[in-house]
Amino acid sequence: MTASGYTRWFKEIGLEDVPLVGGKTASLGELYSALARQGVKVPNGFALTASAYRDALTQAGAWDELRRLLADLDKRRIADLAKRAREARAIVYAATDQDNLRREIGEAYRQLEQEYGANVAVAVRSSATAEDLPTASFAGQHESFLNVRGPDDLMIACRRCFASLFTDRAISYRIDNGFDHFKVALSVAVMKMVRSDLAASGVIFTLDTESGYRDVVFVTGAYGLGENIVQGTVDPDEFYVHKPTFNKGFHAVLSRRMGTKEMRMVYAKGRATTRNVTTSKAARNQFCIDDKDVLELARCAIVVENHYSEKAGAPTPMDVEWAKDGSDGALYIIQARPETVASRRKPQALESYVLKSTGKVVASGRAVGEKIAAGKARLIKNDRDLRAFRPGEVLIASTTSPDWEPVMKTAAAIITDHGGRTCHAAIIARELGVPAVVGTENVTRQVKTGMSVTVSCADGDIGHVYDGALSFSVERIATDRLAKPRTEIMVNLGNPEIAFKTAMAPNDGVGLARMEFIINQHIGIHPMALAQPAKVKSAHDRRSIRLLIERYRKPSDFFIESLSEGVGTIAAAFYPRPVIVRLSDFKTNEYASLLGGADFEPKEENPMLGFRGAARYAHPAYAEGFALECAALRRVRNAMGLTNLKIMIPFCRRIEEARNVIETMARHGLNRGEGGLEIFMMCEIPNNVILIDQFAKIFDGFSIGSNDLTQLTLGVDRDSDIVAFDFDERDPGMLQMLTMAVTGAKRNRRHVGICGEAPANYPEIAKFLTELGIDSISVNPSSILRTMAIVHEAERSMAKSTAIAS
Repeated sequence: MTASGYTRWFKEIGLEDVPLVGGKTASLGELYSALARQGVKVPNGFALTASAYRDALTQAGAWDELRRLLADLDKRRIADLAKRAREARAIVYAATDQDNLRREIGEAYRQLEQEYGANVAVAVRSSATAEDLPTASFAGQHESFLNVRGPDDLMIACRRCFASLFTDRAISYRIDNGFDHFKVALSVAVMKMVRSDLAASGVIFTLDTESGYRDVVFVTGAYGLGENIVQGTVDPDEFYVHKPTFNKGFHAVLSRRMGTKEMRMVYAKGRATTRNVTTSKAARNQFCIDDKDVLELARCAIVVENHYSEKAGAPTPMDVEWAKDGSDGALYIIQARPETVASRRKPQALESYVLKSTGKVVASGRAVGEKIAAGKARLIKNDRDLRAFRPGEVLIASTTSPDWEPVMKTAAAIITDHGGRTCHAAIIARELGVPAVVGTENVTRQVKTGMSVTVSCADGDIGHVYDGALSFSVERIATDRLAKPRTEIMVNLGNPEIAFKTAMAPNDGVGLARMEFIINQHIGIHPMALAQPAKVKSAHDRRSIRLLIERYRKPSDFFIESLSEGVGTIAAAFYPRPVIVRLSDFKTNEYASLLGGADFEPKEENPMLGFRGAARYAHPAYAEGFALECAALRRVRNAMGLTNLKIMIPFCRRIEEARNVIETMARHGLNRGEGGLEIFMMCEIPNNVILIDQFAKIFDGFSIGSNDLTQLTLGVDRDSDIVAFDFDERDPGMLQMLTMAVTGAKRNRRHVGICGEAPANYPEIAKFLTELGIDSISVNPSSILRTMAIVHEAERSMAKSTAIAS
């Protein structure tokens, strides 16, 4: 190396400093040293700094020519933009053809050959001085080249990488974000290739990309080189790890989703240095990495985030790329940059999109963002089709290209056949604030140009594309001035897919986490069919169950993992706030609709009053199924470390039944009081209210289920069209029941809350319960802000009355 040369070893100095928040920067050299000290591997290599770029253009006298070329550019004239960008790249490519660069690159490459062998393969990657700012990611704007071998080809790749500062998309992006073309320079990183073509690679975010929730690490991965994930040509595997409990020593995967991973990018020979091959069916049906790898990647990402946050003087969520070497089995971090979209969201306001009607679903995939949009579809098969695209249309394609960014920013929504939530289409859509549904597999076959569609990303992880323009509403609520009442306002929740988003709204935890939603939507199999699979008679059900459990050692393992990850996601989202999960409360007809359920459920005339809730848990007909529920909850608390999880018993009719349930749970490792475990009871049967003093000796708290309590107090079936008009929580008898429940619980110094919608539907009920001194009110997420305002006003009125009386 020459003292003033352009090449520098990563382990010594590294690239140009990376911009962080508040005008601060962090040296990549410092990062690599910090990573090495903590056992994180980074591929070796060298860098051509931005100084090399500037010096080369100065020596070649290229600056004036570039300025003249871009002086009066109108990016809306697509053809002219493409022509000028092409000429600009040619200028830079010619200017960087210099002997000193060639000599420096050759010398550095020979040192790599001495360490790794002759003709070592390297990756050539860009890093612009304005790239990865807190306000702009520049994702996909510049070029990278993989599997480059030999000093001559490396020189060409480096020059092409420098020239990519003037791709059409990069020029357009700088104009949109107000960057001066001539104050931005490019560094080139040359890194030894990690043989992920023989293993896997992917992207990590140290937050949830959709909600901006910061307490998780989000890991994505697929087989082969990582370009397929970035380009969105594959649907990757996804994993979440919960940072707070991980840092406390609970190393467990919080949740996982298997992607289709249709193809893998591998090495090629000749001019095309890489190629795609089809992934085998067996490989597609397995995760590309195991839990041990996921947890190590999470650890590495946390190290990276902590390093950058310390340098920035503020929390700095990160976007990290990783690769696993199929030769040595090691995991490598190959890129780290600040995340620039979700981390910038303002917590001062909540924006809620709600569909007012539904229609035929023509495609579904991974939701990007939380918005809804409607418009005319425009199918884009190639770059030529972009000329016909009109602002406000819905862009539909197999995958998107970074060159499409000028058009993508004018789209109402974006839909693709392929890709995951870290692909190019997802990153750009997120940055532009445009809803997108990626990885639908078939949208280009189902939707034609000119067809009206509605794209909804408002229902969690799964985004839906509806036929027709459906009506929807948007509500924006300021939260920075929201007055928080003394009474705890909690949420009712069943869907883990909206847990992170919901947790970020003002609330005091989850008053009712419905286990049935997870069993029905994420498992779909009757617990007894997994405990006793030989008793399933239906050939169709046996075949369906076999497909769902094929990668598990035992059928019951599928249930325990799926339920624990669903419940665990909710508990993690609200951690350390309390999350009260209600044990399964299906009725017999609802259980029977699950796969294999018909073989284990009796036929009942009135399932509402039949074999449900606590009656099941110690009964021989369901004892093995209940054991699986307990095993899942034990995993959430003990293996995942989510001790904020409390357990609630539904529909417990009698004192003896309550004792049996507590004893049964203890036999399954859920001992009341052990590790701080609290067990609550649903107060939803008149007998619960009448005998509340005795139930209080068995349970740590109560949650009033106003729906069932009203039905059973008034003798009214709220689902009956004939008598439902008599269902009213404001009935004097019901008010007396509520009074007895709240005062009885408080008399016994037990926590008491309510988890029905009565306080949200009727402000007078919320006021009444507040005056009784109820500890918590739990409502659906859409009702929480309204309920908070009502309760705060009731508390204020009480305080005023007390002051006047005194």
